[in-house]
Amino acid sequence: MFGDLMGMMGKLKETQEKVQATKERLNHVLLDEASADGMLKVTITANRTIKNIEIDSSLLEDKEQLEDYLVLTLNKAIERASTVNETELGAVAKEGMPNIPGMDSFLK
Repeated sequence: MFGDLMGMMGKLKETQEKVQATKERLNHVLLDEASADGMLKVTITANRTIKNIEIDSSLLEDKEQLEDYLVLTLNKAIERASTVNETELGAVAKEGMPNIPGMDSFLK
C-alpha cells in the first residue's frame, strides 16, 4: 500500500515539474491574431502576455473605431491563447495522473 502511495506521490511531483516546464515553454509560444481587415495585429504568448500590437495609421484618426478594433482583436487573441494554454497544460496534467479507477469519468 505504501509503495503504491509513494509511487503516486513521485508521479504527482514529476507531473508538477512537467506542468511548470510547460508553463515556461508557453511563454515562448507566440500567436498572431489580426482584425478581419488586417488593420490591427496582435502578438500574444500562449500564457496570455501581449508581446506586440501593430496599428494601421488610418485607425489613429478615429478613437472609437480603434478602441473597438482593440477590444475585438485582443479578445480573439486571448481566447486563442487560452485554448492553446489549456490544451497543453491539460495534456501534461492528464498524462501524469495516477491510474485511479473511476477517475476518468470524474475528469470528463
